[in-house]
Amino acid sequence: MPIDTIALEKAIKRAIPVTHLEIEDQSSGCGESYAIVLVSDAFEKKTTLQRHRMVNELLKDQIAQMHAFSQKTYTPKQYEDLQTRMS
Repeated sequence: MPIDTIALEKAIKRAIPVTHLEIEDQSSGCGESYAIVLVSDAFEKKTTLQRHRMVNELLKDQIAQMHAFSQKTYTPKQYEDLQTRMS
């Protein structure tokens, strides 16, 4: 059964404090491929690998129903710096 954007958003927000979240359904609406950008204080002092493992564990039931899942994880400061560089 495909995952919808709302269910994915609820699962993430229920598990960790979210400063910013972007969810992109990359499967033309069928819910089998998602890319997320997730900003959270929970990522402070964690490596990228630790962050991704954390998200994968939190969303293991949802990810198991997908064909593809990609993530970019940032602390609020990292995301702010990224936004500044991009403008």
